[in-house]
Amino acid sequence: MILLAAGFLVLTLASPSASAQSTPAGPASDASIVKAVGVIKSVQPDSITVTAESGGEVTAKLAATTKILRVPPGEKDLKNATPLQPQDLQPGDRVLVRGQGAPDAYTIAALAVIVMKQSDVSAKQQRDREDWQKRGVGGLVNKVDAAAGTITISSGGFGASKSVAVHVNKDTILRRYAPDSVKFDDAKPAPLDQIKVGDQVRARGARSQDGAELAAEEIVSGTFRNIAGTIAAIDAANSSFTVKDLIAKTTVVVKVSADSQMKKLPAEMAQRIAMRLKGGAGANGDAAGAQNASAQSSLPLPGGDRRSYDSAAGRGQGGGPGANGPPDFQRLLSRLPNSTLADLQKNDAVMIVSTDGAGSGAVTAITLLAGVDAILTAAPNRSAYSLLSPWSLNTSGGDGEAAQ
Repeated sequence: MILLAAGFLVLTLASPSASAQSTPAGPASDASIVKAVGVIKSVQPDSITVTAESGGEVTAKLAATTKILRVPPGEKDLKNATPLQPQDLQPGDRVLVRGQGAPDAYTIAALAVIVMKQSDVSAKQQRDREDWQKRGVGGLVNKVDAAAGTITISSGGFGASKSVAVHVNKDTILRRYAPDSVKFDDAKPAPLDQIKVGDQVRARGARSQDGAELAAEEIVSGTFRNIAGTIAAIDAANSSFTVKDLIAKTTVVVKVSADSQMKKLPAEMAQRIAMRLKGGAGANGDAAGAQNASAQSSLPLPGGDRRSYDSAAGRGQGGGPGANGPPDFQRLLSRLPNSTLADLQKNDAVMIVSTDGAGSGAVTAITLLAGVDAILTAAPNRSAYSLLSPWSLNTSGGDGEAAQ
């Protein structure tokens, strides 16, 4: 049965993006074997209270015979598991509890507790963030060749867009955002044929030397709405605001959730980005202008630091992936403090990537960037997700949430 628990662990705990579930005991005998997956809410001398990811709370009773095993994130089995004592369990740890269910349906006499320590999960998430930034690429889908297993995307930030061929193989992990969710964790496994032209894609894997191809190890895709305009009204009571959308030439209600990523550009930074975007088009729409316009403009960054766009993006003049490419807007934005609805005002210019929404109903903001007046003036035809796509499709947790 421990092997069954390990298999269940792979599906539910090995990847924070997997959909976890619990199976509380129902009206059955005390001998019924049940499982619960979730996060430890509190620890008592002889039990733990688990917030089950399917809803509700489960109390796991611990006995001297209860096996408590710690496994690192991503493990496929329990070969590298190490034993723990009850006092090693802490609130925030992710657990799979297996044991005998009680008639009340909310208590388990634990036979085994498989633990993924919060510190281990955080460390893995940090490694994943760095890997997505280092080996990731994002953009809009221009073409899907399912037979060849290739997705062609247009990837671009400050400079001219670049076409990248993303290659899919039998081992590539494919996931897709839910239409009404802003959480990466809600992305579900989906075959290649669900990816359509116009979708946003974020992929990571081995890039070719010229950056024109990527052998994808993992891909997340989704259909999103692109909004750019000015705020017409703010409804703080309902955590929403109305935007005059300059792209769709209409108004739209945008909801803000706890998962929405909101940033506001300082005026000086917005001006410098606008200069680069305006120059990026070049007199003849070529890429040369992108290199000549404020190529090393100094940025004001949080903490009073000032550096070039390239150094702010972690791209020096030396080698390394994308070292000579355009600055990474995602990394630049990650340095900004988070904003809230209270930081927005009527007539503020905003760029938003949101859920697709149902019909003409309200949409939910995935990422929102305010303080973009100068950017919209300099590049009115530049879509919001041509800038925000790599950020909004980043890994879970905001400024690089863990995808794995």
